[in-house]
Amino acid sequence: MTSAPSPGRNAAPARGLAVTVAAVWGTSVTAAMVAVPLALRDRLPDPLATHWSGGSVPDDNMSFAADLVVTLALWGVAWIILLAAALHGAALRTRIIRINWWAFLFGWAVFALGVQGSTLYANLDAATWREAELPPWTIFAVLLVAFAVGTLAGYLGRGGPDPATGHPAEPPPAVRLRPGRRTVWVSRVSNPWLTWLAVTAPVAALIVIGLAAGDVVDVPAAWSILSVAVPISLLGVATATVRVTVDPQGLRVGLGPWGWPARRTPAGAIESAWAERRTPGEVGGWGVRSVPGTGRTTLMLRGGDHLVIRRARGGEFAVSADDAERGAALLNAYIAEAAGS
Repeated sequence: MTSAPSPGRNAAPARGLAVTVAAVWGTSVTAAMVAVPLALRDRLPDPLATHWSGGSVPDDNMSFAADLVVTLALWGVAWIILLAAALHGAALRTRIIRINWWAFLFGWAVFALGVQGSTLYANLDAATWREAELPPWTIFAVLLVAFAVGTLAGYLGRGGPDPATGHPAEPPPAVRLRPGRRTVWVSRVSNPWLTWLAVTAPVAALIVIGLAAGDVVDVPAAWSILSVAVPISLLGVATATVRVTVDPQGLRVGLGPWGWPARRTPAGAIESAWAERRTPGEVGGWGVRSVPGTGRTTLMLRGGDHLVIRRARGGEFAVSADDAERGAALLNAYIAEAAGS
């Protein structure tokens, strides 16, 4: 697979490559997912074993036709979305999006094929679905191979680095500080979806604990759900809100409802600051987004205004902030003051 070029003069050829590869690869995967089960139809029981729990013993089943439809949907929905993104050009805007697009196109296909292949292998020549044994290591092998293929595809499809952005054509805004007066600018931004996630995750955990106490849910299953719900809740609390402060010491970015933990960048370590509009699609999603080798990091809570700084030692950092232009102007004033002291 050829690396997809970065946006710009080569955007049209890169888009054409992405569309062609997605169409050919997706059609081939779909054809294989239909042809192989049909070719093995006489050697498979009906219904098929489709779920294994606690080892290699099956505990759920599905008809041959239903399993085929579910498997095709597992791959087909993702393929259509990825193909539509390529046709629209959304898959090529930035390097991080290109990496995710190529990785998901190939990694998810391998995962879907692995799920179907392992199911067919377990049911092959079995008299009934209850005799379909699946080695416990199979799912881990499928996940490992899919991850490896997706990582390689993302690397090959990453294209060139994003064009340098951030420095405005005009000098960054600044305000005039009055002697003897210290001004502080504060912006607080919250993501309601992350807040909702942080609240519902522990509620779900409490429900699971109640079900486990009433023997409705197995204790191992309850612990598995809790091991996912608790980290999600903590992560949601930590990242749902950001508090950005500009003061004489420089820039402070605090996480969570109490603004802690926090990261401070001294005014003397900043070259300049400015306001810029960014969207999750441009940086690769929500949260802390960074592309290795670019030196650009974004703390994305919502699309819109961001306060961006360029560090004196190189690299950029952006954070979601309302009224970011005023914050950048004040920060530039303190930067100038620190440089003159």
